[in-house]
Order: sequence, then structure tokens, then C-alpha cells
Amino acid sequence: QVQLIESGGGLVQAGGSLRLSCAASRRTSFSAYTMAWFRQAPGKEREFGAAISRSGGNTNYADSVKGRFTISRDNAKNTVYLQMDSLKPEDTAVYYCAAAFGNAAAPRSSLYDYWGQGTQVTVSS
Repeated sequence: QVQLIESGGGLVQAGGSLRLSCAASRRTSFSAYTMAWFRQAPGKEREFGAAISRSGGNTNYADSVKGRFTISRDNAKNTVYLQMDSLKPEDTAVYYCAAAFGNAAAPRSSLYDYWGQGTQVTVSS
């Protein structure tokens, strides 16, 4: 019902920056959804990265990215962003955008209803 399309992934050197975007389908009531970014590295389970509330007033970050990544949203554009700074090789993963209708009270993947196809981020040393 809700289509999410990620973009902005690529190859970057350690210490560099990258900005990911996730655009929701035009007919989506975007402001009704909590948005989040998850990531999955090769051979590892999917893990929570960051989430942002419906209005954008509250954010939540995994300890592994806190202080380096910033999640934001522009409800007028139906888009959520992930600004990634001070990237490390261990940040290499496929990054997924996810949407939860209403308030997602915890950083659990099971709370999210819709998922994007993912965008690859590779950080070289």
C-alpha cells in the first residue's frame, strides 16, 4: 500500500559523508507514519539505526550511530533522510527505509509495516 524508494547510497571513504533519501508514494499520508532506517551487513541480522516521529519532533538512534548520523524528514516532500557523517568501514551495509503507521514505540522491525528495497552503502578504509 505504501511504496518506499531509497536513494543516495554508494561508495565513500572512511571519515566521509553520505546522505540517504527515502521517498514515499505520492498518495501516502506520510505524516501519519513513524519513519526509520535499518541496516543489514553481509552475514549479519538486520539492525535498527534511527527513527523519527510523525511530526519530526522526536528522534531515536542506535548507540552505534549516535553522534554520527542524523535522521530528518520533510513531510511536504514525503521524504525521510539519513545524513551519515564520520563513516566507518563497519557502517557498510544495505540500508532500508521503513514506515510504521502511527507511533512506533520501540526500535523493533516488527513494528514497521512497509519497507523499501534498500540502498547499498560501502565505506572503504
